[in-house]
Amino acid sequence: MSKLIAPSILAADFANLQHDIEMVNNSEADWFHIDIMDGVFVPNISFGMPVLKAISKHAKKTIDLHLLIVYPDRYITTFADLGADILTVHYEACKHLHRTIQAIKAAGMKAGVALNPHTPIAVLEDVIADLDLVCIMSVNPGFGGQSFIENTYKKVNQLKQLIEFSESDCQIEIDGGVTNKNANQLIEAGADVLVAGSYVFKSENPTETIADLKALIN
Repeated sequence: MSKLIAPSILAADFANLQHDIEMVNNSEADWFHIDIMDGVFVPNISFGMPVLKAISKHAKKTIDLHLLIVYPDRYITTFADLGADILTVHYEACKHLHRTIQAIKAAGMKAGVALNPHTPIAVLEDVIADLDLVCIMSVNPGFGGQSFIENTYKKVNQLKQLIEFSESDCQIEIDGGVTNKNANQLIEAGADVLVAGSYVFKSENPTETIADLKALIN
């Protein structure tokens, strides 16, 4: 199966968002990775529903929505209505994770769970068979442009073993600090989807950077 690239819109030029959305549409990228932050779960605020609605109107690829918010259950149907294809919630923000996963699927989306750097893979043992995606945070969430946490490779290996043992179809996504320096090693460890933010949007030629990354991992 082809490995996927998901540019993170958090690193895009907010003053020229449509230009960057069109760039992703016309590139070899596979998904739009969109972070919703509330300033409570993480110490930062990104965009909310009106901006997501505008992005959905122009995006021609899978919308991979990552909720870095408290009480995500309140907004599941809202995000489905706004065009999310995949909805990822944080393990650390969910009191009743299984119920949340079922609600996401009932709303017609694929269900993902994200883990912060300090959260062990073992917490997913009881829900891995129900998941479509696990997002491993390879930086502390909240801000773009951070350095990659080296322990991520070990976590990807552990997660891959759990997925195979459980005979799950779950994909592994890596979010944070992804560049051409670590992309290959992440894929070799078992990753399926690489989220790239600053590395793509701060480069001189984002379209070329995406194409190079895609060629590197496939």
